[in-house]
Amino acid sequence: MNIAAKWFASAAPIAHKIARTDANVTWPMQPHTLNAPTVPDAPPDNWVHRYAPAWFRPYARLARFDRPIGGWLLLFPCWWSLALAEHANGAAYPSIWFVILFLVGAFVMRGAGCTYNDIVDREYDAGVARTRGRPIPSGEVTVKSAAVFMVLLCLIGLAVLLQFNWYTVILGASSLALVAIYPFMKRYTYWPQLVLGLTFKWGALVGWSAARGKLEWPAIVLYLGSVAWTIGYDTIYAHQDKEDDLALGLKSTALRFGEQTRPWVGGFYGFAVLMWALAAWMTGVGAIGMIALAAAAAHMAWQVATLDISDPENCLKRFRSNRDLGWLIFAGFLADMGLAALRAG
Repeated sequence: MNIAAKWFASAAPIAHKIARTDANVTWPMQPHTLNAPTVPDAPPDNWVHRYAPAWFRPYARLARFDRPIGGWLLLFPCWWSLALAEHANGAAYPSIWFVILFLVGAFVMRGAGCTYNDIVDREYDAGVARTRGRPIPSGEVTVKSAAVFMVLLCLIGLAVLLQFNWYTVILGASSLALVAIYPFMKRYTYWPQLVLGLTFKWGALVGWSAARGKLEWPAIVLYLGSVAWTIGYDTIYAHQDKEDDLALGLKSTALRFGEQTRPWVGGFYGFAVLMWALAAWMTGVGAIGMIALAAAAAHMAWQVATLDISDPENCLKRFRSNRDLGWLIFAGFLADMGLAALRAG
């Protein structure tokens, strides 16, 4: 905890530098006074728009705190992997401290990654209808201020990471290479969603090593399934931008799959469930966990069967529904752990 305190202390001057840009703003702000720009896929009347102090609101939007779905999708493989690792350890439930650390770390580092992505993509975002209202292309936040904010978030993320064993610290830090290259992939390949999956689901490895102190095959298998899951749901999401991407010369699996998106997504989802089930079986997960995975498979089948790639709202709803899928699997793993502990004890 001393290490974390030092890192938070070092971050304080950076936070002050951001805050002082709007020193004349009073807080708390009242919801009816907020007229900040928004983006089409942000939930209406979100907490950032309603309650965040005016000076912080653009930074909160930069970190996607107004759209927490990405944080959940980053978090769930961490929690799943942690639960499976603790199940292999014979625990009745995962470490509550680790659960909290992953919760904080996932949302903070997702915010840092989104900020970095927006810095890199600021010119492209200005030309896309869905993203031109983001804080940098809209002029709310300068690139320099965004970079300072990103450093602050990274310091908080590092403080979280340093609470784990050193194997996990090194493993977690090694994902930064993927983070660095991801924003550039859509310029060169139709498979940026693959790189996103490799990056975004690194937590499936980190969650396991946090509890076990090493990497083992169940974590790797879970990771592969989670990467496939990401390719599936982010292909759905990318269909919202396909016209703009074509005009700007950007690439995505949505453009690569085109009218064949449903069988492609169905294939990736099917592979994901098979890998998750294999990882669960390798760690001794019983009937409850497997039933949860079967329910997740049914949820994925619903997404594919009802997907309309010509309707952005349809795509966004199915993309967001993956948060429910994540909770379903995590709850199943937790229930299975508890039942196994009762039987053993």
